[in-house]
Amino acid sequence: MTVRRDFKGPASCRSDLVIGQEEPSAAAREQLARGGSVLLHGPAGIGKSTVLRALAAEYAPSARTVLRCSATESESHLPFLALADLFGLVLDEVSGKLPAAQHTALESALTGRGESTLQRDGLALRLAVLSTLRALAAKGPVLIVADDLQWLDSASAELLGFAARRLGETPVQMLCAVRTEEEEYDRHLRACPPDTLSVRLGPLTRTQVSALLGHRGYAGLPRSTVRDIHRTSGGNPLFALELGRALAESPTPPRPGEPLPVPTSLRALVLSRLEMLSDEARRTLLVASAGARPTPALLHAAGRGNAEAECAQAAELGLLATEPEGPAVRFAHPLISAALYAEAPAQERRAAHAALATAAPDAIERARHLALATTGTDPEVAARLAEAAALARDRGAPSVAASLGLLAARHTPAGSGPGPDDRRLQAAEDAITAGEVDLARDIAREVLTRATVPAERVRAWMVVIESAGQALGDVDAVFPQALADAGDDPRLLALVHYQLAWRGLVVEGDFAEARQEAAHAAELAARGRDRRTELMALAFQSSTETLMGHPKAAATIKRALREPQDPYVACHHNGVGSARYRWLLMSDRLVEARATMTGLLREVRRRGMVESEVHFLRLLAETELRSGHCGRALDLARESLRLARDTGIGESASATLASLAEASGGSTDRALALAREAVGHAEEDGDQMYLSRALTALGHAQLVAGDDRAAVTALRRVRELELGLGITDPARGRWHGDLAEALVRIGERAEAQHVIDVAREHALRLGRESVLAVLDRSEAQVRAARGDQDAAVAQLTSAQDRLAKLGNGLEEARAAFALARLRTLAPALGSARAGAAAVPGPTSYDEAARLFRRCRALPWLRRVEDAATARPAQPEVVPAALDGLAAMERQVAALVMEGATNREIAARLFVSVKTVEATLTRVYRKLGIRSRVDIVRLAAGRRAK
Repeated sequence: MTVRRDFKGPASCRSDLVIGQEEPSAAAREQLARGGSVLLHGPAGIGKSTVLRALAAEYAPSARTVLRCSATESESHLPFLALADLFGLVLDEVSGKLPAAQHTALESALTGRGESTLQRDGLALRLAVLSTLRALAAKGPVLIVADDLQWLDSASAELLGFAARRLGETPVQMLCAVRTEEEEYDRHLRACPPDTLSVRLGPLTRTQVSALLGHRGYAGLPRSTVRDIHRTSGGNPLFALELGRALAESPTPPRPGEPLPVPTSLRALVLSRLEMLSDEARRTLLVASAGARPTPALLHAAGRGNAEAECAQAAELGLLATEPEGPAVRFAHPLISAALYAEAPAQERRAAHAALATAAPDAIERARHLALATTGTDPEVAARLAEAAALARDRGAPSVAASLGLLAARHTPAGSGPGPDDRRLQAAEDAITAGEVDLARDIAREVLTRATVPAERVRAWMVVIESAGQALGDVDAVFPQALADAGDDPRLLALVHYQLAWRGLVVEGDFAEARQEAAHAAELAARGRDRRTELMALAFQSSTETLMGHPKAAATIKRALREPQDPYVACHHNGVGSARYRWLLMSDRLVEARATMTGLLREVRRRGMVESEVHFLRLLAETELRSGHCGRALDLARESLRLARDTGIGESASATLASLAEASGGSTDRALALAREAVGHAEEDGDQMYLSRALTALGHAQLVAGDDRAAVTALRRVRELELGLGITDPARGRWHGDLAEALVRIGERAEAQHVIDVAREHALRLGRESVLAVLDRSEAQVRAARGDQDAAVAQLTSAQDRLAKLGNGLEEARAAFALARLRTLAPALGSARAGAAAVPGPTSYDEAARLFRRCRALPWLRRVEDAATARPAQPEVVPAALDGLAAMERQVAALVMEGATNREIAARLFVSVKTVEATLTRVYRKLGIRSRVDIVRLAAGRRAK
């Protein structure tokens, strides 16, 4: 975001790219487009100048005259300076339009050659500014761009305010920015027109801070460091950039538990008021800055006897924020605390931590302070830190456990048991659980540079592989080294073969190989009495067998559910509970699936298992989507995607599900964008399994958007991928119905029927009732395209009823929509056997609209509304000459009589234009006519009788 002049980065890094302020920028843009004025406000460094420049660059070309000023604090006492910046270059252009007295007063104020003042020439100056703006506006629109309005000299502010209040419909707009901290911004509106929109710019999220740092060249920072930057900067982009720069330039990054280094530029910015504090008050604030949740009681316990009075003094200086409803001591900005700590000598910081090591009420906090107060190795301190890490792990705070584990390793003497590297690896595993994969990988790589014990080396290799996520192809070279280090130890070999199972699935795209490796890993783990790895391998084996439609899937799940169980595996996203959930979902047991996933999500949140939380949010969203709760699914999918982007975990999978949720309950444009993003991630990672899922989402979004040919292209790729992967269960991706329906609409009825027949064979074998109902819905549309209206309506009615009983609300609504379209067309087109009377039921779209509305399926509801308004008018009489035609030929001929084009006919009958043309050729031959004009004449001749 905005960087002040004294904080600007290298020219190659500067950009007017607006990151994190898209929503307020959009509001400002709408106001400017309406001809209004905008006042941007917020604290220093929040990005006001960047947004101001971006908006000015966008709207300046539409203005004939752009007037600019940017005030500074050092010049704010000089009268008329801002006015000179605004009007100095245009005075000659308008001087002839001003009365003499106004011209003289304005020229004197701008040039300083006279003694013009507001007291002496007030009215003349006010009128001169107003007249100048009107004269400029008479030649075309005027845009006034004013930055740092808080430093505007009072005379210029008064004159601008006078003119702004009297411009009325004159085409003059103001785009201003003002720094506001705690004070109100309203007083600055006095210099702006009455209808000015005030837009507040707020702090950035962690994801936005990460994007900003990456854009400015600090992309290599670990996510845990980005998290600390976000917390310390309070989301302020200027502060975040300066912290990022200091870290990038620092030869030694901060150790775990230590605050970030604060550059001198920011220290000066936030600590100038510290000089007014007494030495004792400053020491009290240092103790508060070292504490996690400082309170007056804690400060007293840490030996600060006058804490209340010293905190009150700091609050008066704006260093502390008042907390009327609680006892906490809170700094006015996190950066004040960080800078205060960074300024203190190392000895004073250790003394503050030593005091808190006995005063802090929490065992974890006491251990952390003890570590930061101690130098060198100390086995007693290391043991206390390891105990605190275990406690944090049990409390569901793996990130804290990782930090404490690294502190424990630092204080562990070499040669002790457990050793320093053993504690480092435990910290790395905690970091993986917390979603801090960069930190975990760095720890493991460091251990591998010196470890010689096979168990430690294999454990470190496992962390490296885990931290690669879906990009397992990037760590291919690791597997041979891990196998060599494992030797013939079944426990170690089980760990490696479990990861090889994932490689077989993700990199090779081979379910059979993945299943075989998982089964081998489970056998090795059982031999080595490693129950956790055995359960993880069995869960993986059962999941692959479920997706393959393997006959042993149910038996493997039962094996995985036998006692003894491991609590970690039971709730892990690749564990037994997740495997059982997937089996329930694919078996149409939606109520049980939802209850299972809700329980799993609750448990992983309690344990702080961030990666599992990302996946479980997505899976719960999938369950809600299947149940037809599109609004709830959309909320969960968006939450999963936000967390995935914050942590860098499971982005492809979360984007895929978010696309499906958007296509069903949100925006088709967002659905398409997310699906393409997911496809890009999967292709970049070489992940065949998730590529098929992402393409499924893309094809579905294209289908909902009405782009049938694009949907067919995407879903044909899915079919090829899943054939290569060995996936036979149609309940896995549920794309078959979408592909068949899109194929019908482009005229490929034979291929559509083939897709249905193949999928139906597997669905019957596996008992996938909801899949069978969807396939019937698709087959009904194939029959309708072939002219068998009665059979199509009967099949659709049955499919809708079955989907309703299974609780598949969205698919039920889609069946009702297809049924409404057929019933609407039937009375106009007639039936092959008995005419319009043969098709029972209503001819409106009300039922489909009701069901989609119940699901909150907004994109589908819009499609229903479009279909209802575009419904064809019924012809008055069908000529007897058409009685000898086949059903499809009668339908096409009847629509020609209405005046429909070939493209319109194709859209209404779900066929291709080519099919319509071929059908018309047969009609011409059977009726002995030459063109569609002759068909219209037949209808006209019948009506004339």
